Amino acid sequence: MAQEELRSQLIMKDVAMEDIHQFDELLRYVFQITQTDLDDSGYEEGELLRAKRPILKNAQVIGWYHDDQLVSQIAIYPSEVNIFNKIFKMGGVTGVGTYPEYSNMGLMKELIAESLKRMRDNKQYISYLYPYSIPYYRKKGWELISDRLSFKISDTQLQVEEIVNGQVKRCSIDDVDVGEIYRKFSLQTHGTLIRNDFYWDEYWRWENEEERIAAIYYDENDVAQGYLIYWIAKEVMHVKEIVTLSNHAWNGLWNFIVAHDSMVDEVRGFQYINDPLSYKILDGYIKEIIEPYYMARIVDVEEFLKLYPFKETGFSFHIKVSDPLATWNERIFGIEWENETIKISNQPVGEQLETDIGTLTTMLMGYKRPIYLYRNERIQCSKKLAEQLETIIYDEKPYFSDYF
Repeated sequence: MAQEELRSQLIMKDVAMEDIHQFDELLRYVFQITQTDLDDSGYEEGELLRAKRPILKNAQVIGWYHDDQLVSQIAIYPSEVNIFNKIFKMGGVTGVGTYPEYSNMGLMKELIAESLKRMRDNKQYISYLYPYSIPYYRKKGWELISDRLSFKISDTQLQVEEIVNGQVKRCSIDDVDVGEIYRKFSLQTHGTLIRNDFYWDEYWRWENEEERIAAIYYDENDVAQGYLIYWIAKEVMHVKEIVTLSNHAWNGLWNFIVAHDSMVDEVRGFQYINDPLSYKILDGYIKEIIEPYYMARIVDVEEFLKLYPFKETGFSFHIKVSDPLATWNERIFGIEWENETIKISNQPVGEQLETDIGTLTTMLMGYKRPIYLYRNERIQCSKKLAEQLETIIYDEKPYFSDYF
């Protein structure tokens, strides 16, 4: 059968609950998830499939069908994220995959375009995703907005930092204080996901929960101020995440890690913001690797700008945006303020900033600064305007530790 004839037989529609087995099979094929992977993550037979039911129930899943067979799909998780202390609705893109015999037909491009329309209709004016191919998603308008920093520390480098009052208690990972600490952390930390029960389930999706431990730091008033998620295997302490509400909490949890120096040969772990651990610990001669983690793209520029918490107001300028998929963003956005209220028009007021949707996203998310983008010719504007933009965009990189 010719490819054109095969393409004409395909139909795009929502993926229904009765097709959950096909949804699962396509994911496992595309991402090469083996039974060994499932066993290592602690899944019993059939458990992962049952765990995915909330995805089809809570998310929008769109697919291409050939007769009754699901051959290509994309899922949009309804989410919320903190952007400079303002909560935005976000569309989390995941479950992207196409069987190889249906590739090179433009199926995914159309699915992504449809998902952007739906996110816009749902007032999800920004979208996050984990990129299995950064070049592919850059072509679709997403850009990098967060890093993951991995570290390795030998047992001989584990030294006590500042002694703090309070204590650390080992608890189960579903302890109520873990959730409360993260809730407070997410409401004061730029870029973070606001986790509901669904997202806590996703947080543990590929983790063997039975082997994970939570260590919670309580201050001198017995108030929970931070947690550490970890496990120990083969004389290595693995740190999944450290979340703290104060520097005292960080020191308390770090000293808890140091207390394992006679039990482990090495500590390995992750941080999810570009804040090198080597600066924070006494013996900073350690191995750290910074790698890109999550990407984002603005779905609707005008609506995003109306909600965006600029640091300062005052001068007028306009942005000329190019967008490969969302045609409603292909225009000029004039930005002015009236009594500290932003006004968006289609008029070229003030100086011009010209850029693509991905670069605009990474700039407004604080991952790359206007001057950096100006010097690397990722934005086209005067140096004066780039310097002015520095004053109205908060200088803070996003923290994002989730995976979906």
